[in-house]
Amino acid sequence: MTDDSIALKSLLEKTPDADFLREMIQFAAQRIMDLEVEALCGAGYGERSETRSNKRNGHRERVWETRAGAVPLQIPKLRKGSYFPGFLEPRRTAEKALVSVIQEAYIQGISTRSVDDLVKAMGMSGVSKSEVSRLCAEIDERVHAFLDRPLEGDWPFVWLDATYIKVRRAGRIVSVAAIIAVGVNTEGRREVLGMAVGVSEAETFWTDFLRSLTRRGLRGVKLVVSDAHQGLKAAAAKVLGATWQRCRVHFMRNALAHVGKAQQTMVASYIRTAFSQETEEAARAQWRKVADGLRPKAPKLADLMDAAEDDVLAHMAYPKELRTKLHSTNPLERLNKEIKRRTNVVGIFPNEDAVTRLVGALMLEQNDEWAVTRRYMSMESVADLCQPDQIDPLPLAAE
Repeated sequence: MTDDSIALKSLLEKTPDADFLREMIQFAAQRIMDLEVEALCGAGYGERSETRSNKRNGHRERVWETRAGAVPLQIPKLRKGSYFPGFLEPRRTAEKALVSVIQEAYIQGISTRSVDDLVKAMGMSGVSKSEVSRLCAEIDERVHAFLDRPLEGDWPFVWLDATYIKVRRAGRIVSVAAIIAVGVNTEGRREVLGMAVGVSEAETFWTDFLRSLTRRGLRGVKLVVSDAHQGLKAAAAKVLGATWQRCRVHFMRNALAHVGKAQQTMVASYIRTAFSQETEEAARAQWRKVADGLRPKAPKLADLMDAAEDDVLAHMAYPKELRTKLHSTNPLERLNKEIKRRTNVVGIFPNEDAVTRLVGALMLEQNDEWAVTRRYMSMESVADLCQPDQIDPLPLAAE
């Protein structure tokens, strides 16, 4: 199944022309035949099994005439009995295969118009955009089960970020925020904790989102990492009672805007000397020294550093081996880029449910990948920070 997914992804990345449609139809049809033959034989191709009742005996060529052109197929032959794919029978279409291909194509970011061309190429009259959305809605059950799952154990570190997507609403095109929460548990494992879609990143929206996470079991949060957003900062303090780490990368961009372009490299190196210190105390002392040194020529930058000291240096309170993972929202950057890549193909979503469907499915896919990869942080380094006597009780959030 993994090889099949890789093959399908390689097809989806191609330009949506006639050759692409024929290759995708061929892939779907060949996979359907393989699955049907596996069921008839009681085992997969080349698989040793006691339940095997038949074996393959080569294949025969067959050309399938579609509206996209001739599609060559290799129909498997059996040693006992015969096999002929049902979707090649007159007046019968492979509805199950069509649904699965449309769902997979939608998840991979293929626009509904291209999907409609695919359906026509498979010998059908085509489907409307509303029909495609109806078929894709079958993914909702799995996505919502993932987004509403209980969160067990402690999650000392949480990253929050948002990306904007265009949606039709009441006849207008508006931008909505798709916010993502990623956390690391006491075993050092990284997971997507949840996502939500809202009109803006106001404090009330962040508060409702964080409360939904706590109702599902989010607890033991010590540090929240995000970009500078006052609504998010206030919501994190009120709901989670956690320390806030301002993304160091975004702060540097904001800081360098207060100096000339010719001085930016030098100033950036000067500020980074605070981050290279061994202890939190040394980092704070160096931070104030840098701010005072910049004050005569860049007073606005010095004032910004004074105001941001606690937020930008919050990660320095943790062991050195964890600081590179905690000082920025980099763990979410790859996710946001993937979301943008997929949603840009769709362009304008018909509604917010469609955004949740696609982005939620991407998060589910990413979460599955993280589950089988190495730990994001060592279990020992995280567990030492989360001893029962060190965990502050989570404040009760007023509803």
